[in-house]
Amino acid sequence: MAEEKQKIEKEEVKTEVVEKKENKKSLNLPTKNKKEIKEEKIELERVYIVPLRKGFLKVPQYKRAKKAVKTLKEFLAKHMKVENRDLNKVKIDIYLNNEIWFKGIKKPLSKVKVKAKKINGIVYAELEDISDYVKWTKQKNDKKKTKVNKKALEKVITQEASEDKIKQERSDKETPEKSTQVNEKTENMKVESTKHITQTKPTKIDNLSTTTQRKALKK
Repeated sequence: MAEEKQKIEKEEVKTEVVEKKENKKSLNLPTKNKKEIKEEKIELERVYIVPLRKGFLKVPQYKRAKKAVKTLKEFLAKHMKVENRDLNKVKIDIYLNNEIWFKGIKKPLSKVKVKAKKINGIVYAELEDISDYVKWTKQKNDKKKTKVNKKALEKVITQEASEDKIKQERSDKETPEKSTQVNEKTENMKVESTKHITQTKPTKIDNLSTTTQRKALKK
């Protein structure tokens, strides 16, 4: 009874899943990449010149750059209307962060021009005025991402080839072993059959002489 109940419950779950899939298909919802969704749902897009000096002067010198980054996040959370002013929902670009930290932890930038975008409740901040060096590094990093490492590809190909060879060798070894096992089984069967024939007990008629055998058959 318990097994039947489990089977019925599984079938009900499957039917529900199938119905949900069919409903999605009937709605014809378009499947889109994350990049496309981000580009479409831009809620806010603004450019700010953010003052950082007032924020990091309250802190000792060995913490100034960290405090400057925090003040930038607080400013953007306030002006871009982030829920509960959550700093985790403010994302700063690498190049913007590097620009703030360029002169070290003791001498951050006093102000930064930032381009901020709010997408699905999350704020993404970038540099507005990008220097030539930053542009060059950006292009270089983009090329590295797009390029395929040839050495890594060759390693993968060689590994796959070696694995295929090992599998073929194993299969070649297994096939003759199986044939030998079959031959051994057939020989054992033949030997057992011969033993069974030889081990059969002779009848009383076999023990008697030929004349007595004839008389016994006549009777």
